[in-house]
Amino acid sequence: MIKKGLKVKILCGKDKNKEGEVIEIDRKNYRAKVKGINIVKKHVKTTKEKKGGIISKENFVNLSNLKLFKENKKKEAKK
Repeated sequence: MIKKGLKVKILCGKDKNKEGEVIEIDRKNYRAKVKGINIVKKHVKTTKEKKGGIISKENFVNLSNLKLFKENKKKEAKK
């Protein structure tokens, strides 16, 4: 099961074979945001509090395109 904070690998799409950490999960729509994956450009209008412009941010990825990433660990021989 994929949960927030776990490391995952992307199986298909423009970011195939990249790895990242899950930031946010939307279980209702079966999607997740992964840090540094599926970056999109967003045009933001200027307000009193924030400066406008074009920002880059992560967008959602379907959970079926994610796989839990397990780092290779040496197994100790049992005696």
